[in-house]
Amino acid sequence: MDEKLTDQEEARRAKLPKYKALGVDPFGQRYDWKDQIRDLRAKYGETSAEELSANPVKAKIAGRIMSIRDMGKAAFFNVKDEYGTIQVWIGKNKALAEDKNFEVFKLEDIGDICGVEGTLMKSRTGELTIRCSVFTHLSKALKPLPEKFHGLTDLEERCRRRYVDLIVNDDSRRTALLRPAIIKEIRRYCDDLGFTEVETPILNPIAGGASARPFITHHNALDKDFYLRIATELNLKKCMIGGIDRVYEIGRIFRNEGMDNRHNPEFTTIELYQAYGDLRSMMDWAEGLFHSIAKRVVGKDQYEWNGNTIDLDKPFAVKTMAEAVKEKTGIDFTEDIPFEKAVELAKEHHVPLEQSWNSTGYIMQAFFDEFVEPTLIQPTFITTYPIEVSPLTKKTADPRFVDRFELFIGGIEFGNAYSELNNPFDQMERFQAQLAARNRGDDEANEIDYSFMDAMEYGMQPAGGIGVGIDRLCMFFCEEPTIREVLLFPTMKDEK
Repeated sequence: MDEKLTDQEEARRAKLPKYKALGVDPFGQRYDWKDQIRDLRAKYGETSAEELSANPVKAKIAGRIMSIRDMGKAAFFNVKDEYGTIQVWIGKNKALAEDKNFEVFKLEDIGDICGVEGTLMKSRTGELTIRCSVFTHLSKALKPLPEKFHGLTDLEERCRRRYVDLIVNDDSRRTALLRPAIIKEIRRYCDDLGFTEVETPILNPIAGGASARPFITHHNALDKDFYLRIATELNLKKCMIGGIDRVYEIGRIFRNEGMDNRHNPEFTTIELYQAYGDLRSMMDWAEGLFHSIAKRVVGKDQYEWNGNTIDLDKPFAVKTMAEAVKEKTGIDFTEDIPFEKAVELAKEHHVPLEQSWNSTGYIMQAFFDEFVEPTLIQPTFITTYPIEVSPLTKKTADPRFVDRFELFIGGIEFGNAYSELNNPFDQMERFQAQLAARNRGDDEANEIDYSFMDAMEYGMQPAGGIGVGIDRLCMFFCEEPTIREVLLFPTMKDEK
């Protein structure tokens, strides 16, 4: 069914033949602008009206009309491009019997796209302004923009109509532009440290490298199910085994799980592996990355995020999971606690249990999730995880635990790192334990990747590895509370 037009939409459509009568294509042609508004403001914003009058500066911009103040034979209007807004003055040329320049402008509406050529001046209030000598209509907006303060404010609506959100909300546009700047800095940081960026398959014959529920698709030519990748880990390790000692990938990951303020079914990570490194190497890399983005992209060390002031200027804290749990609960999981006793402790402390769990390490992780994780506000590396929840990680001297850390900021996990397991015998035992967990009903447990096992038997270097969620990284540096604010087009529920 056709959508009923509003009065404004009908009025805008009615102007289309009027443009054509003036010889103007309502949807325009190529336009060779030469100036960005932010550059004009940076260079001439403090120049006096007298200086601009004595030394005329020509400007040629393109952008969207955001406001119009019509004064009959003249008008002020604001034009917005990718990085800024500037005022323009246009007046009817009294020397011309028919001023087509002004006639075309009089057909304009807020939201239309135009080109402006003229000279810089200062208005009576001292505002930098372009005195328009040539006005070029470039494209008609058939729908009006939302009213500035009460129009597009609902988050759901902003995410569904992100294109409008970017037009009218400067904060959304700032976030959209800051994200690629952050990713660009991540690449520079890694490249300068000698890492090589690679691309690995998104479609995989098994779901491996993480504990997560995959999306499944069918390959018709092979008549076989494939999985959208849940991690890039195993393929990157194959690259490292093959001789790319420092390797990383920035790419999309897909997990068929819930959606909330921190989770989207498709998201972006960087995974990175450093041959001959270990967990300490990954701590240095991670802390250095945060400092690099703060200094080179955002330009500050303190961030207001989710009601907390986070200070990146101080060294990141380091503590073991057992230490952190003991601080909050008094329970010391480094002691020999039988599984049955751990279950009793969980019930006493109202810690949720899963039917597939069969050893104490799972419960230790659950205690951490319940009592510790939300309290880790300043940047903190939590180390030494139970072996049950870390199937790809080297053991510590105590074989119940592995050499792993997760980085937490503001009560949220940002990165996961290992001293990588490179013993193929140990790795096969871990895979088999994961397979047993899958058979007990844990549909997030790893499958056995025999291709990866074959690669390991050619010799895998001792190594450090890390994965960092780029969406959460952007949430932090953009000081946004929800993942949907840093994704241009997040996955949304159907409109009712």
